[in-house]
Amino acid sequence: MAVRVAIHHHTQYDYDRPVFLSPHFIRLKPAAHCPAIIESYSLTIQPANHILHWQQDPFGNFIARVDFGESMQMMSIEVEIIARLEPVNPFDFFLDTYAESFPFVYEDQLKKDLMPYLEVEEQGPYLTQWLQQIDQTKQNTIDFLIKLNKRVNQDIAYSIRMEPGVQTPEETLELAIGSCRDSGWLVVQILRHLGLAARFVSGYLAQVGMEKTEEEAANPEERNSLALHAWAEVYIPGAGWIGLDPTSGMLATEGHIPLACTSTPASAAPLTGTAGLAETTLTYTNTLTHLPDE
Repeated sequence: MAVRVAIHHHTQYDYDRPVFLSPHFIRLKPAAHCPAIIESYSLTIQPANHILHWQQDPFGNFIARVDFGESMQMMSIEVEIIARLEPVNPFDFFLDTYAESFPFVYEDQLKKDLMPYLEVEEQGPYLTQWLQQIDQTKQNTIDFLIKLNKRVNQDIAYSIRMEPGVQTPEETLELAIGSCRDSGWLVVQILRHLGLAARFVSGYLAQVGMEKTEEEAANPEERNSLALHAWAEVYIPGAGWIGLDPTSGMLATEGHIPLACTSTPASAAPLTGTAGLAETTLTYTNTLTHLPDE
């Protein structure tokens, strides 16, 4: 059953003195291949004295460039989305014959097109040892991906990490713990080491709990959740990009709303830009509301 939801995401930076901001780049608009049906979208920036231009990056993601006209002591970003979450069968695809079994080799032209997503950027003994434990004998491709994703989920404990940046796969494997973006980047690099094209995804994870009791019906905020999230996508001929979420150990479904899909995590950051020197306070809220059908 389809579910209509309202997404509200508000981020605010308060500065202890007037500061000038560089142009800011905001990646908070659902990507074109988003499985959810986006009925409406709005992006509101404060202070009002700014110029906003929409553009697309080399990967086709939507980016809002914001240029501010004066100094400020507060900068606010507010996203409002009305979306219809249609149930998605993550296995509703066909594979090209040559890709039905892993390992396989991409056809020449396709391999050229996927080059940015095949680049191996991370090396190290922990990653090498982990890869040696993976069964790489000939097997069903989808079964292989499911087992690999579950293995990362079992080996890496989840944590909410507020520090900026993404851990290297070596750090994540050594610590055996990481945020969603750390596990997502680990899966990307594992897949590339195995010859599979993979990309990093930044997005929203919208989870709607259907009430079963009167108490649950009276407290919808306790059932519904919205969070910025990260996962990986792998390109399999015939199916296209398949989302793998190592945080849950499952394939991505209708609740995964991609905002930016890129070859590296740095290019998928929800917000990039600089501000003048100041003490800064960050506040943010994410809310998800279950709407009645029209």
